[in-house]
Amino acid sequence: MNEHIVKSYEEELNALTAEATRMGGLAEAAVADCLQAVVKRDQDIATAVVARDEKLDATERDIERRAIRLIALRQPMANDLRRTVAAMKIANNLERIGDLAKNIAKRSLVIIEAEPITPLTRSIERMGKLVLTRLTSVLDAYSRSDLERALAVWSQDDEVDEHYNSLFRELLTYMMGDPRTITACTHLLFAAKNLERIGDHATNIAELIHYEITGEEMISQARPKTDPLEA
Repeated sequence: MNEHIVKSYEEELNALTAEATRMGGLAEAAVADCLQAVVKRDQDIATAVVARDEKLDATERDIERRAIRLIALRQPMANDLRRTVAAMKIANNLERIGDLAKNIAKRSLVIIEAEPITPLTRSIERMGKLVLTRLTSVLDAYSRSDLERALAVWSQDDEVDEHYNSLFRELLTYMMGDPRTITACTHLLFAAKNLERIGDHATNIAELIHYEITGEEMISQARPKTDPLEA
């Protein structure tokens, strides 16, 4: 393989990784904004999150096309193949994160119509900030190929579960105490579950970073889990 081809090949790999990193920024912004839509009861922010989701979908499709083309034409091996596959799979997780953020934004539009329940909103905010911190850390780990940071995110998976379980009990208490809060609490409950799923996708990305760098797959069943029903 001559120097020109090698340089072109490396540029394609770098462009693929850069696009996945850029998509991570879009997903991170969507999560931050949907959380703000709930906390600030801001309809405009919620509507903007929903509208921007198509951009995430289009970016994921573009990354998939690039990765498939690179595999077909370049036939990458070893680390290059792992790097290509990881970018494609990370993009898929980011697309799902975008969908979950969009769902939270849609539910916030219903929550806004109800009377504020400040203690629950604060609980959602705390959980959301934890999830967002984990997402930011794992995306930073991906852009820097930082295995240690990725493993730190992976090892803290149960923290989000603990927040969700606590919030679940809090929501049930409110619904039993005042039936008028049932609609808003139900949407808050689904929003909390979506945040928990975003945390799971951050953990998935951490596992993919581990695979890209080491060539070894992590065992998902070994994830620290608070809820025994969670796989």
